[in-house]
Amino acid sequence: MLDVVAVLLVRSAEAGRTFRGWTTQEWIDLLGRDQTEFRRSAPGWAGDEVRPYLAAHAHLLGSFTEFHRLGSFQRLTLSWRIFGRDHVDGEITRVRAVLAQWGYRLGRDDDTLLPMVVSQLFLLNRSPHLEDLNTELFDRVRRDGLLDGTRLNTLHALQRAVSSLEICDPPRRNTGRHSVRATGGAQVWEQWVDRWHTTSTLTPRQRGGVRSNLLKVGRWVAAEHPDSADPAAWTRQTCAAWVAALDRMNVGDYVQRTAGLKDRIGKPLEASSKDGQLSAIRRFFTDCQEWEWLSRRFDPQRALATPRSVTAMLGPAPRVTADEVWAKLLWAGLNLESADLPESQAGLFYPVELVRAITVTWLFSGQRSNEIARLRLGCIRWQHDGDPIVGDAQQVLARDAVCLLDIPIHKTGTAFTKPVDPILGQAIEAWQAIHPSQPQLLDRRTGERVDLLFAFRARRVSTAYINNTIIPMLCRKAGVPDADIRGNITSHRARSTIASQLYNAKEPMTLFELQAWLGHRSPQSTQYYAKISPNTLTRAYTDAGYFSRNVRTIEVLVDRDAVTSGAAAAGEPWQHYDLGHGYCTYTFFEQCPHRMACARCDFYTPKASSKGQLLEAKDNLQRMLANIPLTDEEQLAVDDGQAALDQLLERLVDVPTPSGATPREIGVPATATLLPIVSVNQGKQG
Repeated sequence: MLDVVAVLLVRSAEAGRTFRGWTTQEWIDLLGRDQTEFRRSAPGWAGDEVRPYLAAHAHLLGSFTEFHRLGSFQRLTLSWRIFGRDHVDGEITRVRAVLAQWGYRLGRDDDTLLPMVVSQLFLLNRSPHLEDLNTELFDRVRRDGLLDGTRLNTLHALQRAVSSLEICDPPRRNTGRHSVRATGGAQVWEQWVDRWHTTSTLTPRQRGGVRSNLLKVGRWVAAEHPDSADPAAWTRQTCAAWVAALDRMNVGDYVQRTAGLKDRIGKPLEASSKDGQLSAIRRFFTDCQEWEWLSRRFDPQRALATPRSVTAMLGPAPRVTADEVWAKLLWAGLNLESADLPESQAGLFYPVELVRAITVTWLFSGQRSNEIARLRLGCIRWQHDGDPIVGDAQQVLARDAVCLLDIPIHKTGTAFTKPVDPILGQAIEAWQAIHPSQPQLLDRRTGERVDLLFAFRARRVSTAYINNTIIPMLCRKAGVPDADIRGNITSHRARSTIASQLYNAKEPMTLFELQAWLGHRSPQSTQYYAKISPNTLTRAYTDAGYFSRNVRTIEVLVDRDAVTSGAAAAGEPWQHYDLGHGYCTYTFFEQCPHRMACARCDFYTPKASSKGQLLEAKDNLQRMLANIPLTDEEQLAVDDGQAALDQLLERLVDVPTPSGATPREIGVPATATLLPIVSVNQGKQG
């Protein structure tokens, strides 16, 4: 346009040199940081349409690339003008093809942001070719803040797509604006910690946890024992001082960031935290001594051992969720709909089939959250009568096929296979049917690249997804709180709840069967999960019959005539214990040593006698049941029968009866009839 050339000539005349010698700031002064600023500095005859063309000339003639300083600007249109529309659109299509293959839903926002970010990089790189986008360029954009925060996710996706074309490196982990590498203590201490971190063979997550704890030690050393900032200067006395300080430490002491601690700051550290921090520094010094970096001035296992007072409070404590709450969560998971899923501005981040598969796996597999996140494609297999199912399995599934789930190498053992409910297999297969092709991702535990089941948009589903999204979503749908008396409902509570229910089922798993199903290395670990429910314990206690074994009931007849007439006060019998073969009128019958095999003393009235028949003929008798405790010998007489009764009689043959005479003096036969004790029944009969 002639107006563009005219503006350049006028400004060149004012500057006294041609535009090829202008600085970046001079180009910005000409273009303005927005349209309003351009209008103030440009000649009055230059229209608004001049500014975009001036920007193109700045790029072509003045090597200008600071377009991020020009405010809101149509980068895509500018790229079309400079590099050609067909070529720019062709490169953007290449990126879109890769992202769509991974599951990106390129809707309205993606159609706007992706071309804009690609155009920005083309302009910065002064090249419209994806092959010229290198790792340094992506790092520079992040480091210098050349894109605002809303576009960093798109930049991340773009770099991953370009890296899959083997053009640049994939984006580094934690490269966002908020990633700050933890530091702490003296420089020499931090150098030792970083040296250990780069050498250790622990998993990245474990290494990071140990490093964080070691830096906390470094801050304490710098504050309390600056002469021991170098690990080579540590002695047993330094170790003892750290153990004592840690035992009295509170939450928030010597930490770099307090965000997230909330109301916990100032409270004493839990025993598990103390043990974890001591374990970290023990490992550090043990490794440094094993690798011959440090001389063996002390034994870390003894000098930095966890105190007994702390060890006594340690131990696995799986928290079982109440059956009624767990049943509601199961219902919510099995009836999950798209409307239940949280949405972002761009809609659902994950497909509902993926969310449903993760949810059902958490509810039915009994696995840890990191094991669920590490499941592989094809982890579900079907069997019938011990044979694999091939081909169309629908008819076989209807006839009780067995669903098997392959678990990868995990925390306590090697890979194994376990049976699960068919509904879990069906949910996973529904997700696998629409699973977009994904690049192989690194298994951080094994170090190998694998095809992960729960991966989308070329990234793994976070291990925190169950805690942060799935569980709150299920609690909302089920109408239950996300915490109970045992604490927050977390991902690991499913494992202990399922194990407890399997152990307390009507036909329960044995301890060793449950150990194999959970994947534990030893039955001792399984015992922590195999919690006996109160219902099962109550049923077992009732079946044991503690009360009925030690207490029996006997029928008592109360002669109301004798009581009301006053004859009872004159010594007339009024209370009659029914012995089956007769009645005993001894008032303290429960204290009589002969009660289980009556010696037929003066207090005894046979039923066949006229006195016994007269008693039964009375109309105003009140019948009651009385409980009597039993000794061990008496219990044997009740449980084992005649032989035990004969032994009881032999032992009591010279024991006086309530009337004063012994059974030997009364002449009781060597055998007798056992007292007919009825079942336990607390109550009264009238």
